Amino acid sequence: MTQVALGIPAVAGQIPPEVDENDDRFASGPLLDTYGRVATDLRISLTDRCNLRCTYCMPAEGLDWMPTEQLLTADEIARLMRVAVVDLGVEEIRFTGGEPLLRKDLPQIVAAAAALDPRPDISLTTNGLGLTRRAGQLRAAGLDRVNVSLDTIDRVEFQSITRRDRIDDVFAGLRAAHDAGLAPIKVNAVLRPGCNDDDAPDLLQFCLDHNFELRIIEQMPLDAGHDWRRSDMITAERARELLSRRFTLTPEPTPRGSAPAQRWLVDGGPATVGIIASVTEPFCAACDRTRLTADGQIRNCLFAREETDLRSLLRSGASDAAIARRWRAAMWSKRAGHGIGDPDFTQPGRPMSAIGG
Repeated sequence: MTQVALGIPAVAGQIPPEVDENDDRFASGPLLDTYGRVATDLRISLTDRCNLRCTYCMPAEGLDWMPTEQLLTADEIARLMRVAVVDLGVEEIRFTGGEPLLRKDLPQIVAAAAALDPRPDISLTTNGLGLTRRAGQLRAAGLDRVNVSLDTIDRVEFQSITRRDRIDDVFAGLRAAHDAGLAPIKVNAVLRPGCNDDDAPDLLQFCLDHNFELRIIEQMPLDAGHDWRRSDMITAERARELLSRRFTLTPEPTPRGSAPAQRWLVDGGPATVGIIASVTEPFCAACDRTRLTADGQIRNCLFAREETDLRSLLRSGASDAAIARRWRAAMWSKRAGHGIGDPDFTQPGRPMSAIGG
């Protein structure tokens, strides 16, 4: 009997025990869990490779990348997107990595998502290095908007964080995304004490000047070296203090819903800044995400310690119905929260670059 996990470790590629995917409740319907949450936002990692080496993500020499034969092909991704949208009610698709622009077939994948009926909202999280060449092409394929990771606008700090002198390429990529109409453009930043924390007001001013939306994200325990310490991170509260040195922040009155960012009006608005407090002010109760790794594993939480294998179903000739059934069972077993503050919290074995942002 094939089964799916609930709260126990598992080896990627295996289906762990406890929830029977052949249960009739998984034969139809959306991606529902036992707490009543419905996953309508699909994050798809296209590769674990990256052309930066950010200090809080991976070592200078990089990581052992997934073998090519383990990665989902464009056709396999297209099929899983169709199952997600048509059979499971997914409404939003975001492509992530690693660095998704490293996939040469990215326009083909984006076009497959845009051709779905109903058409999902389609976005991309990128470091921006390849956008000068590809922004227009991706917009033509159907991409709606982009999030660009940029932790500082200081050249020296950027090179220190990323181990690459490429900040001009990021700036050029942002301009290309704007010119292509990939809006709204959001800038994702992670602040670290003694590194780029004092740069936060300048980064917000840069975003205001260019009509970008800044998102400050608390550093999470997803680094390859497992060196994360809560005591070393810049909290959401501290980020607000840093920004308030130059700007007046007031809560944005619109209900947040399932959005990860708590938005703040800057100097009365209409401009806003978002702060994603995944660690100190978790929003798990409203989470609506399901995640697909580049090698075809479903993760029902960013911090899950178990995965559910869809790649083996794809490559063994399983029907769409069988794939949808396994996906529903995987989401049914989602925990109430990520548990970072729990005494027994264990960091996932995969780093962020191998899970997808």
